[in-house]
Amino acid sequence: MLNDLDTTIRTLGPCKLDSRLPYRTWADDKIVQVFVDEELCDHHVEASCVSFEAAGPRRKLYFDPERAKCAIVTCGGLCPGINDVIRAIVMEAHHAYGVPAIMGIQYGLEGFIPKFRHKPVELTPEMVAHIHRFGGTILGSSRGPQSSEEIVDALERSNVSILFVIGGDGTMKAALAISQEIAQRGLKISVIGIPKTIDNDINFIPQSFGFETAVFKATEAIECAHTEACGTPNGIGLVKLMGRESGFIAAQATLALKEVNFVLVPEAPFALEGEGGLLPAVEERLRDRGHAVIVAAEGAGQHLLSHNNRTDASGNPVLGDIADLLRSELSRYLRERNLEYSIKYIDPSYIIRSVPANATDKVYCGFLGQYAVHAAMAGRTDMVVAKLQERYVHLPLQLVTKSRRRMNIYSDLWRAVLESTGQGMLKGMLPPKQS
Repeated sequence: MLNDLDTTIRTLGPCKLDSRLPYRTWADDKIVQVFVDEELCDHHVEASCVSFEAAGPRRKLYFDPERAKCAIVTCGGLCPGINDVIRAIVMEAHHAYGVPAIMGIQYGLEGFIPKFRHKPVELTPEMVAHIHRFGGTILGSSRGPQSSEEIVDALERSNVSILFVIGGDGTMKAALAISQEIAQRGLKISVIGIPKTIDNDINFIPQSFGFETAVFKATEAIECAHTEACGTPNGIGLVKLMGRESGFIAAQATLALKEVNFVLVPEAPFALEGEGGLLPAVEERLRDRGHAVIVAAEGAGQHLLSHNNRTDASGNPVLGDIADLLRSELSRYLRERNLEYSIKYIDPSYIIRSVPANATDKVYCGFLGQYAVHAAMAGRTDMVVAKLQERYVHLPLQLVTKSRRRMNIYSDLWRAVLESTGQGMLKGMLPPKQS
């Protein structure tokens, strides 16, 4: 049951110092009630209200701001808005609290490990003043696990009080391991996570920063594919988007543009041939309308591809190439039927990941950075900052790392996708009836 979930936020100790922030409203003892269902987390449970600790400034602080030292690390793949979060943390820590030292860890968790020889950089307001105008991360990034023992050794050597970790599901698991090692040693170091995933697949995070920007850029690629498809007899525009296990970007971009005829996501396994197969449906579309647009999330159709059990640096299974399969199978199928065709393939993944955040995501990133600093100064740890139903709250790391969030194919979102594309006749698109 969701009511049994432990949403308690661990603290390093009692807060005894008065905050000097000039506010009249504080977040002390505020509890946020959130209606949680399968849209928010990957748990098959009855929907219910769950209580979370509200984010925001506290009257009492745990750390003395003038003696605190912060560190920021960014991990995993790029995502629009990372620089915005870095900037928000630095500006809030320096200007609001007067923290004298903020250290940037270069190239992800590798930056803590001596053998990689990545030197930390000092982050000042002057250094980060304009970084929000650019994509990527000024700190660099890397994938793959590193020794939590060595990371905590580095934090001790540098006298770090607070560690801000910006990353996705794997990074949040690493943050939890770091925090557990800190607790085992009896150290007073706060670990605060800022969830980052362009796939939008972190448990209990309804929308991660950068997702809206990613969807907007994805629609540009789909529009180009549509234009190409319409420019030649029986043209097929094929777009592959991010989404290893979750098809949120593909689904949202499809709804935004309304030019997609078939969208393929990991949550809805489809068939190529036979009754309800994709290939005969594309043939019918071409004979009827003369063009087709297909959007595929990178993790779609993996049941149709061969695998060799390899994993990437982050420990994720290496995916088969769904776009290569679709191109070869469409070509074979249409040639066998003597149907003229032209396939134009677009993969905008690295363009989407690398662009600056749009205005809405910039605002979101600013709030996340500010609330992360407020939580850390009040001695919170083992937690992430999240926005749930327009309210910012604290979530335990244990909660967000339980599983990856996937799109619910019983949801209104997926129903709207099927209605927009008209692909409900395809096998695997409609979920089995719920008992």
